[in-house]
Amino acid sequence: MPLDINAILAETSGKNFDLFEKHVNPVFVKVLRIIGFNRSWVRGEGAYLWDKNGTRYLDFLANWGVFTFGRRHPTIRGALQQVLDSDFPGWVGFDAPPLAAVLARELTKRVPGNLDTVYFCNSGTEAIEAAIKFSRAATGRPCTVHLTKSFHGLTTGALSLNGEASFRRGFEPLLPGNSAIAPGDLEGLEARLARRDVAAFVFEPIQGKGVNILSDEYLLSVQNLCRKYKTLMICDEIQSGMGRSGRFLACQWIDGLQPDIICLSKALSGGYVPLGATITRRAIYDCVYDSMDRAIVHACTFGMGNLAMAAGLAALTVLDDENLLTRANETGARFRQGIEAMVPRFEFLKGVRQRGLMIGIEFGKPDSMSLKAAWAMVNKIDENLFAQAIVIPLLDDHHILTQVAGHAVPIVKILPPLNIQDTDVDWFLGALEDVMVKLHKFPGPAWEVLMKIGGHALTAKQRENRSAIT
Repeated sequence: MPLDINAILAETSGKNFDLFEKHVNPVFVKVLRIIGFNRSWVRGEGAYLWDKNGTRYLDFLANWGVFTFGRRHPTIRGALQQVLDSDFPGWVGFDAPPLAAVLARELTKRVPGNLDTVYFCNSGTEAIEAAIKFSRAATGRPCTVHLTKSFHGLTTGALSLNGEASFRRGFEPLLPGNSAIAPGDLEGLEARLARRDVAAFVFEPIQGKGVNILSDEYLLSVQNLCRKYKTLMICDEIQSGMGRSGRFLACQWIDGLQPDIICLSKALSGGYVPLGATITRRAIYDCVYDSMDRAIVHACTFGMGNLAMAAGLAALTVLDDENLLTRANETGARFRQGIEAMVPRFEFLKGVRQRGLMIGIEFGKPDSMSLKAAWAMVNKIDENLFAQAIVIPLLDDHHILTQVAGHAVPIVKILPPLNIQDTDVDWFLGALEDVMVKLHKFPGPAWEVLMKIGGHALTAKQRENRSAIT
């Protein structure tokens, strides 16, 4: 009997959280229920999601930037349908897939420096793992340096480069010899590189955690130090690449910056098929695949699948045909201007970090006594709590999905699809203004929700502490 996916979806409608809780991840389901993200989605198209009640939502979470071109883009769907309808074989194993070769050629045309070779995999964290291994093979050195507050993935090697302790807890020791350096600390970086055991300096030109945009001067100085001590530069463009920043790569905003290895994923396949890429120079690649018996010394079973390669080619086509780099800059400026215009009116709102359509909205301590008390109270309960005062009402009251930008930072991040309309920008700006008005009334409903969530967080901490003691 043929499998009926629609029947499965109909049967599980409204029950999916119970099933997921029982068979997959009960803790994640608990989190979703507490913050109100336990919606039953039934449809997605473009920048929008619909729940089972027919309510339309604006998706500015975009699965952490995967849906840079929105959902169900016809060009990308069409490319995938062509592959499904063809008889062309994929995953032969001992083969040189033509779609992979063409996608590699197209990617190398778009990146800075003399990067001419691509390794394909299934995700961003796999792209980083490949970059770590490639840099070790090319330099003969065992160590890496990463930045504090960095995020490069959650597999063991990538986790070793993670600047957030909460992700690392329970999994250590990780790869030995890795060091975290604060952005801007050139003296500390040089002292570490001077030991000449560092294979690579790994960085995000725009750190996803907090939307921290690294300065031109800093990264060019880092490049000089890396060249001086023969350390490779690995540029993580997994979230900031594919036009997100208003350039194909965020590092291309900096004249003269030429990383040795670039990692891409997320938006690379347009939201359909897992796909990652590690782009480098042939000289580095040849240090890994240095003899015929090592021709597949680093590989993955599901790399270079026809669907993934076709989706990647279609995503690049959409980026060009719809002039989305220009659109990202224009729309990003519209967001920035709208948010900055609100700053003088609202004490909690401090500013915006923006490049293209990678946007972080900053909040901070207010000036008036009553709001200071509210700020202190919430942060005493949990320093991760305040940003939820924006994320939750944006979802509940205005049907917009957003995210907290990182651990213990009062920043809300939005990653809209690059092809959204001006009306979508206005929808968001109007919603943010309404949330700000209500948040500046203390006491009020927004603070009641925060206290409720804070109570859950406090109970969870107490349970964790008791567990640690026993």
